[in-house]
Amino acid sequence: MNDYSKELSRNTTLIQDLDSKYKQQIADIEKMSDDYISNIKNYSAEKMKETGASIQSKYAAAKELWDDKSKISKKNFGLFEKRISNFKNAILKVEKRARLNAKIRETALKAKRYLNSKKGVSKKKIALPTARAVTNKSNKTKSVDNVAAGTSGFSGADMPIDPNEPTFCLCKQVSFGKMIACDNRDCATEWFHFECVSLITVPKGKWFCPNCRKDLKRK
Repeated sequence: MNDYSKELSRNTTLIQDLDSKYKQQIADIEKMSDDYISNIKNYSAEKMKETGASIQSKYAAAKELWDDKSKISKKNFGLFEKRISNFKNAILKVEKRARLNAKIRETALKAKRYLNSKKGVSKKKIALPTARAVTNKSNKTKSVDNVAAGTSGFSGADMPIDPNEPTFCLCKQVSFGKMIACDNRDCATEWFHFECVSLITVPKGKWFCPNCRKDLKRK
């Protein structure tokens, strides 16, 4: 049992005890009043004065018991209010944390979708901004487009890399210079820079990248 529960239990017990004493005082006052009214003719002046004083004393004691009971009841009410306030604050914190977690989750999902979309783009045969190697899978022919004049010796290491631009080849760089496509339709990389696969011109017939050649030999 925590301190809050202990204090609440102690105060509740005290209220019950004060209430019992208060009710007893009221019962005594009612009995004394009834006796006083019924026997007033037989009372002497001294007896009447004594009985009246006793009734007043009982009223004062009852009022004191009532006041003490009210004070403790208010204290208990204050404890309840504090407890409720703590519960509300705890709920607000949980709700805030839940909203924050939902926001983080939403951001993570957006980031994941964005990355997945970029992965999907890198697997497509798209027109690249710097150079384009086009493969026609239907007739098994290849053609290679050069970059603008004067850049045939351009290396990927010299290029400013856009983090959003897809990467290719064994070197995992963006497109540049002359590129060739692997004839293996299941090739994970697909496009390769001439210089990375030791090519100068477009080879005749089918061409497979080093990784696919290894896989074919194993088969």
